[in-house]
Amino acid sequence: MNLGDSLATGQRSLGDPSVSYPLWPPLTSGCPRTSTDEVAHPVEVDYAYGRVPRNLFDRAAAQCVPAGSGLDRWAPLLPPLAAPGLAEGGTPLVDLGDGVYIKDESRNPTWSHKDRLNRCTASAAVGTGAEGIVVASSGNHGASAAAYAARAGLRCVVLCSADAPPAVRSFLQAYGAVVLPVPTEARWPLLRRIVDRLGFHPVSNLTPQSHTGHAFGPEGYKTVAYEIFTELGVPEAVFVPTGYGELLFGVWKGFAELVRLGLADRTPRVYSCEPAAGGPLHAALRAGRPALTVPSGPTGAYAIDCTVGGVRGTVAVRESGGEALLVDDAALAAAQAELSRSGLWPELSAAAGLAGLRGLGDRSGPVVCVSTSSGFKDRGVGEAAAEPVAPDWDAVAARLRKAGLPV
Repeated sequence: MNLGDSLATGQRSLGDPSVSYPLWPPLTSGCPRTSTDEVAHPVEVDYAYGRVPRNLFDRAAAQCVPAGSGLDRWAPLLPPLAAPGLAEGGTPLVDLGDGVYIKDESRNPTWSHKDRLNRCTASAAVGTGAEGIVVASSGNHGASAAAYAARAGLRCVVLCSADAPPAVRSFLQAYGAVVLPVPTEARWPLLRRIVDRLGFHPVSNLTPQSHTGHAFGPEGYKTVAYEIFTELGVPEAVFVPTGYGELLFGVWKGFAELVRLGLADRTPRVYSCEPAAGGPLHAALRAGRPALTVPSGPTGAYAIDCTVGGVRGTVAVRESGGEALLVDDAALAAAQAELSRSGLWPELSAAAGLAGLRGLGDRSGPVVCVSTSSGFKDRGVGEAAAEPVAPDWDAVAARLRKAGLPV
């Protein structure tokens, strides 16, 4: 089934929807006309919605899509996919019972949701003729960017911290990325210097006053909403682990497009789930501001531990009628343990969606909690050695009794 090429027509400011730009080049520093010294407004990609193939969201048609097609399945509603894919997306919706579903993004090629974003950002790099990409990340984003750069034949420079998780370091080494461990505060000035000196395409945020990220990247996250819709319809709510808010925005925009196309009559309420140690989106919404910068305390949820917020997140929560939630590390650990008992092992940050849901108590279903990445991505994983046991029955029986088993 050929669903056609990209129907992307241009870029539009989230600060003022009447302000638009051509599709190329992608605006990697937000909207130059509506941004201020305090708030950088991102841009989003606009489409010729009237030309979307009528069968794009048909459940029957979806069965005809070749296995491994990845985001190409949704090409009309994505920026041009100029870079080859890795069969990203198509992740399972796991039923936990009582109307709660987990969208398990750890099944993506590099074990996280970032593969959806980087298929689009690597495509932007190819589309602009760049020889490489540069990214500031010590986690999922860097691992994914390195994979898609390798797939597209691009060089990749990753600015990270020295304590990046072992799994992430292994990904970066395997994909041949140039890894530069530098202090956190030095990453973004160096990223901009690499962009200016080498002509590499930036796939990380370049705006210090608030987060804008890449123009094309969050479009890849819309496919999470498309997949939920084709399998479940429109849920009552979606709970999303939230750092800068790009995934949150993409999920909301995907459902908003379904309404625009006349395929759904509403969007779900979208709930952001941030670490209680910081929470810039929660703070911005409480203050009635488009974005804020906040201090951050210690948390194990390093992947979503952000001090700088962005406009995308406030748009998603307000437009969907959702709410910004804060979850502490105890709630995250409890949610991670609950998922593990169900056979799913998420990174601590990835459990934020379920932690947010459990913190609100019983909700009418169905609801979807996005689990963004694998437990292998946590810091310290694999460093503790198992306590040896003597190979005789008495010792084994004692260990089994200690575990509560009836020996």
